[in-house]
Amino acid sequence: MENETGPTTSLKGLVQWAITPPQAYVVYVIGLLLVFSVSYLAGTMNPKKSPGAEPPAVSAPRN
Repeated sequence: MENETGPTTSLKGLVQWAITPPQAYVVYVIGLLLVFSVSYLAGTMNPKKSPGAEPPAVSAPRN
């Protein structure tokens, strides 16, 4: 077997490391925390309001 040190080998090694049982639990928990934090952050953001986007009042005369 050849000793390749390219990016595909390091990515494959990282995946092999991440799917072993002790690390898999940590990777799973980190993924859950990442999804939770991103959804929490997106839920707490206030939408931008345009200054002239309000509809006219009902009692406004039409020309």
